[in-house]
Amino acid sequence: MIDFDAVTVTYPSASCPTLVGVDLHVPEGELCLVVGRTGSGKTTLLRAVNGLVPHFTGGELAGRVTVAGRDTRTHRPRDLADVVGVVGQDPGDGFVTDVVEEELAYGMESLGIPPDVMRRRVEEVLDLLGLAELRDRPLAQLSGGQRQRVAIGSVLTAHPRVLVLDEPTSALDPPAAEEVLAALQRLVHDLGVTVLLSEHRLERVVQYADRVVHVPGDGSVTVGTPQQILRTAPVAPPVVELGRVAGWHPLPLTVRDARRHAAGLRERLEGRSPTRADGVARPGAQPLAQVSAASVRLGELYALRDVDVEVHPGEVVAVMGRNGAGKTTLLHGLVGMHRPQTGWFRVAGTDPARLTPRELIRLVGLVPQQPGDLLYADTVGRECDDADRDADAQPGTCAGLLSRITPEVAPQRDPRDLSEGQRLGLALAIVMTGAPPLLLLDEPTRGLDYRAKERLTEVLRGFAAQGTAVVLATHDVELVAELASRTVVIADGEVVVDGPTAEVVVGSPSFAPQVAKILAPLPWLTVPEVADALGVLP
Repeated sequence: MIDFDAVTVTYPSASCPTLVGVDLHVPEGELCLVVGRTGSGKTTLLRAVNGLVPHFTGGELAGRVTVAGRDTRTHRPRDLADVVGVVGQDPGDGFVTDVVEEELAYGMESLGIPPDVMRRRVEEVLDLLGLAELRDRPLAQLSGGQRQRVAIGSVLTAHPRVLVLDEPTSALDPPAAEEVLAALQRLVHDLGVTVLLSEHRLERVVQYADRVVHVPGDGSVTVGTPQQILRTAPVAPPVVELGRVAGWHPLPLTVRDARRHAAGLRERLEGRSPTRADGVARPGAQPLAQVSAASVRLGELYALRDVDVEVHPGEVVAVMGRNGAGKTTLLHGLVGMHRPQTGWFRVAGTDPARLTPRELIRLVGLVPQQPGDLLYADTVGRECDDADRDADAQPGTCAGLLSRITPEVAPQRDPRDLSEGQRLGLALAIVMTGAPPLLLLDEPTRGLDYRAKERLTEVLRGFAAQGTAVVLATHDVELVAELASRTVVIADGEVVVDGPTAEVVVGSPSFAPQVAKILAPLPWLTVPEVADALGVLP
């Protein structure tokens, strides 16, 4: 169905090719998972399938890519629209209408599908992806995860033979991610659709993959079964990392397989307690951020209802919940973007909505879900220089932070040419340059591989150790287990749980990390905790 024949891709002004001599065959009706570190070339591989590379991105493509017998050199993306459906990392980039139901129908209208068929397919996709309640909702009022599902649905209604998805679950809560992946499974098994997807959260998807394509970043690719590739790949989900630490053979790919091996490991850990270096509140410290009985209405809906939350200096607090629960609204309220109908928001005792932008950035920094919103210069180096100047920081401060998060980003690169994870790393560095006492991160690990997340974790721990309060709105349960000292769970705009992370996530089937599921009822959350107890390197 998909064939790469000696494909080499070189972007304009690039010092070396992104892909070199790639040969790849993906048969019809398979789910193929593309893995690799941030910026390794995964997105380039995906974009070549429907001709976005090079017809849209520019540069040179040597060799040949064919999809269902059509050569992408002679067939532009519009000529492949009836065969290949593509969902990019930023779902909003592909929206052309204003309402959910209209967006689901737009692609079919472009292909000239009869109205009665369109209606039936829209209803099928609304049910398939759990979007029925949102059918009349304006796209602008949706959460990031809800937009992600709409973007996937708008492609599925056209019934493509090939589906290409770049980070399809990155903005989804765990139950929604399971729904989307189950839908993809049905498309593969029941309808013979070929699915090619890239995903950094391998713990969610690796068990569904028929084969894995590893893109190491040197231009080559390696293809094999999940067990073959993950045995040595530098990116692997926690269940595989735990298997490596414990010496299990064969390496498990699912929690169920790991639990079959885990009896001996539980015995070795019995009676021990994990060592955690989470950020915690200073004794007696006054709250840095306060939300008191706050209710926020967006349009006709209440996004927050009577919310009470306090965050102290040095704390790392995770805010979790389903897509649309109100997590982003809570963060936006703390930077003055939303005025509550009742109650109030305070940062350092001040209403953030009353502060000027220059006063506000001295107190609180927000990294939004779309990090590109913060980027405007034409090179990474200029973005960093501007950030140093705006924050009155020492020259090189922002560049130093960036090198700690995503060290592979060169200063002469254009931010628009970066991968989603690299843009996120740059936005994080810009916001953290000012060292605000309160740092708000909305889905901070979208597009970041496991190594990049480890680097981010160390940076945030360093800020917390210096007294910075960090609030993470995230669906990344592994990040929460690794970093957060406290977790707040929001449902339908209301706080339903607020407590120590270990207590909150272990008791939740949806939000428990893989290690907790494998070693339950023992209180272990992460692979490094287990490795430290066993005296081995993770």
